[in-house]
This record gives sequence, structure tokens and C-alpha cells, in this order.
Amino acid sequence: MTQPVLFLAHGTPMNALRGNQFTDDWRRFIADRHPPRAILVISAHWETFGTFITASDHPRTIHDFSGFPQSLSEIRYPCPGEPELANHICHHSSGDIEPNSDRGLDHGVWSILVHLFPNANIPVLQLSLDRGKSPAEFLALGRSLRWLRDDAVLVIGSGNIVHNIRQWMRDPGGPFDWARAFDRAATNALENRDFTALANYTTLPGAELAVPTPEHFLPALVIAGMSAPSDKLQMTEYPPISLENCSMRSFAFVSTSESTTRH
Repeated sequence: MTQPVLFLAHGTPMNALRGNQFTDDWRRFIADRHPPRAILVISAHWETFGTFITASDHPRTIHDFSGFPQSLSEIRYPCPGEPELANHICHHSSGDIEPNSDRGLDHGVWSILVHLFPNANIPVLQLSLDRGKSPAEFLALGRSLRWLRDDAVLVIGSGNIVHNIRQWMRDPGGPFDWARAFDRAATNALENRDFTALANYTTLPGAELAVPTPEHFLPALVIAGMSAPSDKLQMTEYPPISLENCSMRSFAFVSTSESTTRH
């Protein structure tokens, strides 16, 4: 069965420790669906020169943060990997993807999966973000991976449409108008399937502050590229901008023949 593709706003690593409205929404996207045979995650927290995919039998849990409770650093997500699938993706997708047997899974991956698949019994792979690619190339990368959906692989983009915690730390308050404006413009582009506008995100209102660095936004482009013209867009509806000026808006593209959940 065709798997949906998801963009999940992971926000702070603290979401791994407790359920909330965000984690409830993540679970609703996959409710009542056949479990995937494997999961591929594109996280904001693995940037490289070139594109790499994890290819170990047992990817380690990476705690790539500081200043959080010790209980967060004690979390382990002991899922299996699937090197054979990683190599298959390398050989059958454009973009010169290379296997990496040393890399583990960062918090952009496991902080989500502890809620979606708490048993950690499904193989997980992570795909890196190539710093040398343009936004349009990330859309193209998504298109080249679209076949995974029909191969029972669930693909998740993990990031935030708006992500500027540093600005909030300098000027606590908000949500600010620029954050709302950019989130609204990106949402309109998704709803209208105007992926050219989405790839040209630097021209959208508020972009300079909403996306000061691209890594949290780029996974959304891969997911948009993986969507099919006939897919249904499902999107979270509650006010998405947190006080830290992160958009917690998540979305999914679901095959119309498989569209069973509602938001």
C-alpha cells in the first residue's frame, strides 16, 4: 500500500519526554494505516557536503544537544537499520547518494519516532542534507525518492517551517508578525501545490527572520517533491507559532485511495 509522506515539526528535543498536542497530531497522520516496512527520515540536524544515508545494522542514538534534563540524554531508540535498503536507495535514486555506516540517528529522528513507533521494531534510515544543493534540487531529490512510497517505506521530513530561536532569545516575546506571515505564505503555497514558490522561499514575506538558516525548512521541500498530484494534503489546524518563534505546523500528503485519517 502506498505510504503517506510526512513533514513533522519537531521543535525542541523536550517533545521526546512527554505527549502533547504536537505528538498527538504526529500519531494521527499514521493512525489506522498499515505499518511501514522501513522508515526514512530527513532531519534538519545532519548537514553534509554530498548526500549520505545511514547504512548500519544498528544505528546508535545521537544526543546532539546540551542544556536539557539528563533524562533526555538517557533516551535510547534501539531500532534496527537496513543496509540493504540503504544501498538500494543509493543505486536507484538520482542525487549521488552514498551509504554511511558510522552515522547514528539524531534527535530530529528519535524524538519523533519514540511517539510514532515506541517499540522501535521497524528499520530506520536517515538521509543527510547536502549543503551544496539548491532548494529546487531538494524538490527534485524528493521526486527521485517517490518510488519509496509504493515500496512500503514511510518517509518523514523533520524540521520547522519557521525556526528562529536565537531571535527570540535576543527579544523574548511573540509570536511575531514576520513568523506568522511566513508560515501563512508557506501554507498557501502547500495548499495551492505551488512548489516553485515554496522552493523560492526567500521571496516569501518574513523569510529573512523566519528562515535565517535553511536546514529546518529544507526537509519540507523533499516531502513536497515526494507528493503525487492526486494526493490529499492534511495539515494541523491549531495556531502553529510558538512563543519561541518556531512553527509547529505539520503536514502530510496522502494517497487519495489511502486517505483514512482526518485533521
